Amino acid sequence: MPQAELLRTTTIILVVWIVIILIWERVAPYRKGLSLFREGFWVDLVWYTIIQSYFLKILIFDYIIAPLQTQFDWSDWQFVRHWPVWVQVLFFLFTHDLYIYLFHRFQHANKWFWRTHEAHHSNKEVDFLAGSRSHVLEIIINQTIEFAPIILLGADPAVIPIKALLDAMFGMFIHANIRVNLGPLKYLFNTPNLHLWHHANYQEVFHANFGTKFSFFDYLFGTVYDPGHAPGNKPENWGLYYDYPKDYFLQHAFSVRRFEERKLLKYKWFYRYYMLRPNLLRFLKKRFNRQPTPTHLQPENID
Repeated sequence: MPQAELLRTTTIILVVWIVIILIWERVAPYRKGLSLFREGFWVDLVWYTIIQSYFLKILIFDYIIAPLQTQFDWSDWQFVRHWPVWVQVLFFLFTHDLYIYLFHRFQHANKWFWRTHEAHHSNKEVDFLAGSRSHVLEIIINQTIEFAPIILLGADPAVIPIKALLDAMFGMFIHANIRVNLGPLKYLFNTPNLHLWHHANYQEVFHANFGTKFSFFDYLFGTVYDPGHAPGNKPENWGLYYDYPKDYFLQHAFSVRRFEERKLLKYKWFYRYYMLRPNLLRFLKKRFNRQPTPTHLQPENID
């Protein structure tokens, strides 16, 4: 299949999958009462999913992997070149998932690398979109290690869109607010039940359930946590145990230097910036005659 047609096909499949997940979350929710436009929804969609992903794709493929490909001779390393495409996809799925398991576990154990991962755990309300919230450095590391070997080892060009599609589908699935029972397959594939526990704020699960696509790494290495019931439904049962900034840029600044987000509101320039989006939404709602909103939005109401 031509690459352009493959890209169209994988895009269509992804859109259909998003629709399925959205319906699934409404029909069989893991946590009842979670809104589609939950706290942090727009930060995850606009900043992490659209803007960050767009620029990091350029950085990783054009400015990291491409120079590596042109500056060095990789012909002696391209042992996957003649494998069938489906074998190549399975090979890179398995090896990358093993790497993600180990690196993810390391991030939870190391206080400095935890700062590159805490953003991913900062949502109090976890749904299919919450998985997109990842620190810039974490994405650069993980996606370079994911896609560089595919290109440098001579894999078929079709492997990249196929694997990227599977990554996106699995990422949405394990973060989705859905109740699902895979039966014996749960020992092979990761499930929302296991991964939503990973996002819960309980000490016993802070070093557990590190798998992404495959759950057997957690069973094999003894890090699975599956008590057979869901975490509590209160805000303190989810996300981080400490205050975390709601703003995209402050979330990254927080990984370098700790501070209290609310204290920055005393600066007029920051207050204007911080209130820009909620004021814009208020203007649009007023413009289109929707439900009335408070005249003065308070910072604690910003998602």
